[in-house]
Amino acid sequence: MGGAAGDREGRREIPSLTYLERQPPFSIGPDDAVADDVAPTIAVPVTGGAHAAKSAINTASSATNLVPQGGLFLDGRADTLHQQASGPMFDPDEMAGSPEKVSARLKTADYAAPLRALAGIRGQKSSDFLLSEGLFALARYQIENQAFHPYSSKFDAWLQGNARFTPIEREGYMLFNDPKKGNCAACHVDTVRADGLPPLFTDHQYEALAAPRNPALQHTHDAGYYDLGVCDQKPGGRKDLAPYCGMFATPTLRNTATRNTFFHNGVFHSLDDVMDFYVLRDLEPERFYPRGPDGKVQAYNDIPAAYQGNVDKTDAPFDRKPGQAPALTKAERNAIIAFLKTLTDGWTGETAQADGVQATQTKH
Repeated sequence: MGGAAGDREGRREIPSLTYLERQPPFSIGPDDAVADDVAPTIAVPVTGGAHAAKSAINTASSATNLVPQGGLFLDGRADTLHQQASGPMFDPDEMAGSPEKVSARLKTADYAAPLRALAGIRGQKSSDFLLSEGLFALARYQIENQAFHPYSSKFDAWLQGNARFTPIEREGYMLFNDPKKGNCAACHVDTVRADGLPPLFTDHQYEALAAPRNPALQHTHDAGYYDLGVCDQKPGGRKDLAPYCGMFATPTLRNTATRNTFFHNGVFHSLDDVMDFYVLRDLEPERFYPRGPDGKVQAYNDIPAAYQGNVDKTDAPFDRKPGQAPALTKAERNAIIAFLKTLTDGWTGETAQADGVQATQTKH
């Protein structure tokens, strides 16, 4: 809940502000799962393209796909943290500020004097310029302060040779990367880049996973209300970006075990629920979607029928058909969750002797 009186409902789960220092600007172009740079932008309107399957061990197989990628927020509508900061600040459902209110505050805050020095003569003459400099300073803070990207998880210690996975964490890691099982690394890339930078656990791209409608949101009581992600980032997007309606940004999985809401509409509240949905969405749809008046399960009920063709049914584990065995057993899903917990920052280990090598073991 937000707004001036704290009584207005937001529409989306709040994305993390961590690990955005390498986020590329929004574009639509060829799939490059490991790049953190600018992809070529394709002119709109777009027609989409054949979707080759994405694999955790062969991201090049989908390189011909034209995919949305980069940008901030869950729909990519901002390219920089400078732009992003004004979103929640001026949203009537969130901080409910206004440029006038924030500009006035910038003139009386404890940091007013250094901010005026930063803004210079132009900032003294123009409140708009002073506000822009304030948002710029906020953006630089998020980039330069290591607290926003500490890389201090057990996984990072493991990468450096300073930690060992427990048996269940190792099993989860293997399943995470197995293209026929979890296939998670196809989108949540977990490989160190060629330049040595550690993985962000996202390919910066967008997917339509068809999370069920969240009946807890007041917005969903309007039968005509749909949040369609990428194609709602700008006016006319449902026409110009129709092949991508229903797609939302693939988030980093770093610190995901500390979250309490998942997917764009916050419909799930545990990693167990998320893993069950990934594996059983099309095998047991009645577990996630309601039944209509005719008794039939209303699959993909938060995406209009015109855009349901955008839903990912190609990449494992979404490539299963009713009657087939799930890609992951419950025990295997639990193992992946154990691995995901190694991505939580602030890990402190205890030193133990193992195989003649100093190894760090988890306390959690």
